[in-house]
Amino acid sequence: MLDSYTGAAILLFFATAIAVGMVVATSLLGPKREFADKMEPFECGESQIVSPYQRFSVKFYLVAVLFILFDIEAVFLFPWAILYKKLGLFGLVEMVLFLIILGIGLTYVWIRGGLDWE
Repeated sequence: MLDSYTGAAILLFFATAIAVGMVVATSLLGPKREFADKMEPFECGESQIVSPYQRFSVKFYLVAVLFILFDIEAVFLFPWAILYKKLGLFGLVEMVLFLIILGIGLTYVWIRGGLDWE
């Protein structure tokens, strides 16, 4: 029974060995010069413009939560679409109810101005 997992075990071993090998090789072979510019925090290769301790607007978090909500909706739509014929009318009614609830939530946020970025 364990013979079927041999290929996966070999692949896992080689993937782990390559990852560990690359980390060890860069730490042994890479340059070790330290200077002020290298030790500063950076984002995308650019020097910082503002403090990293600044506060974000609540609207940023609201948009992030809404993105996650509708991303999860897409995650539920794909399996439903694949099993659509097997689920029949029951699956269709359940998905329509799910989409109506999400639509009501989106409409509420839209009316309250949660999607306005000003």
